[in-house]
Amino acid sequence: MTQPAKSAYREVEVDLEVRRREVAADGVLTLTLADPTGADLPEWAPGAHIDLMLEPNLVRQYSLCGTTADRAEWQVGVLRDPESRGGSQYVHDKLHEGDKVRVRGPRNHFPLVGARRYVFIAGGIGITPIKAMIDAVVATQADWHLYYGGRSRSTMAFLDALEQHGERVSVFPHDVAGRLDLSEILGQPAGDTLVYSCGPGGLLTAVEEACRSWPDGTLHIERFAAKEFDGGPEGDSEFVVECQSTGVSVTVPPDKSIYDALEDAGVDVLGSCMEGVCGTCECDVLEGEPDHRDSVLNDAEKAKNQSIMICVSRSRSERLVLDI
Repeated sequence: MTQPAKSAYREVEVDLEVRRREVAADGVLTLTLADPTGADLPEWAPGAHIDLMLEPNLVRQYSLCGTTADRAEWQVGVLRDPESRGGSQYVHDKLHEGDKVRVRGPRNHFPLVGARRYVFIAGGIGITPIKAMIDAVVATQADWHLYYGGRSRSTMAFLDALEQHGERVSVFPHDVAGRLDLSEILGQPAGDTLVYSCGPGGLLTAVEEACRSWPDGTLHIERFAAKEFDGGPEGDSEFVVECQSTGVSVTVPPDKSIYDALEDAGVDVLGSCMEGVCGTCECDVLEGEPDHRDSVLNDAEKAKNQSIMICVSRSRSERLVLDI
């Protein structure tokens, strides 16, 4: 098995043009973005996402779902969320062909790891990062199968292209086929197999439960919404964060995040979702024990205590030293 794709590719912040705006399914648009000067965009790997900086206080993350070999364009799929806090509504109602949008990225916390066989499980708009992974796996000798669920066929993006792979793709529109039968799909652990899943929180929680008997490291998931965190009975306590590079030291009170405390102290920190989902605010940990509350790192990564998402996570130790 090979290691995860390296994230050494260049991250940028640039104004891109909406070259094409197309309907991919009921309620789903694809936006194709390009540099207006014609310059190549940075390389990216399957599982990567970009930030669309729609307004000063409106930044949203969308998975790249185009072709990694195409350096001229990036493509994202955007579902109009009926409970939108402004992001998807802005994209659907205000971004049109020819418009410019500020973009930051790419960034990848959902890398495709080499394996002999893959089980892909996508729910709804969760197909976007999975589609790019399938395109990459098709070019290898690996075996794979996609299980794709959605409300109805009309709401499921990229069906025509995916179904060209024949029996490797199983489609489950809920209105005619019911929900994905995870006990059937994941009931028997298989060696040399990795499971990749993206979609609604309920689906991912069920996939996690179904994979408990599989070997450690089998399951890779990406969440669009944060897991609920059940705080301890004694509540949070204050701690000190030291920034090695800048020399700044701040006390983080119980009612403030590390991110906010550092920003208030004048430290230049990046952030986006503020929910521990996107990974923009990730910092390296040099000393101390983080209290991980994000939905980005997996259990093994959290156990290593090498990085922390400072928008939501805290510290179990009285002092935390970060590489900032």
